[in-house]
Amino acid sequence: MPDPVLYRKRLIPDECVRLEDDEIIYLDHEIIVTKWKALHPKPKLDHGYSCYFLKKNIKVSKFLYEDDSLIYWYCDIIDYTYDNEGDEYVFRDLLADVIVLPDGFVKVVDLDEFKEALEKELLTPDEIIKALGYLDSLLRIIYDGKFGELQDEIEKRI
Repeated sequence: MPDPVLYRKRLIPDECVRLEDDEIIYLDHEIIVTKWKALHPKPKLDHGYSCYFLKKNIKVSKFLYEDDSLIYWYCDIIDYTYDNEGDEYVFRDLLADVIVLPDGFVKVVDLDEFKEALEKELLTPDEIIKALGYLDSLLRIIYDGKFGELQDEIEKRI
């Protein structure tokens, strides 16, 4: 049976991109792990791995340099829809993100985009409440010293 089709939907800028070059390396009813090359190449980011935690509404990505050394872990707050007929997932980026550096330093980023989405009514009040709840849950995992459990979902499959 072929793998499902994955899409990334962004609000800012407004785009929906089929992740046709992403390779699904693991899939079950709770997570999807992918291997990918950078969609928009940057001077340092070359490739990486992502794990979509379907029940947690987060995507944890391992960003790597060309030599496979770690840049950092990038965590997106997401929601998603699944179309059973087309076997398609559309993952929507809810804008607030968290970066975990190799030394363990944690940065919450893109809150300016979250503010812009609120101002432009790109998200409903209910979606904003949910996104903040998902962000809070992720930060609790990190601050409680359990981020390694999320990282392991990628590490044990590569």
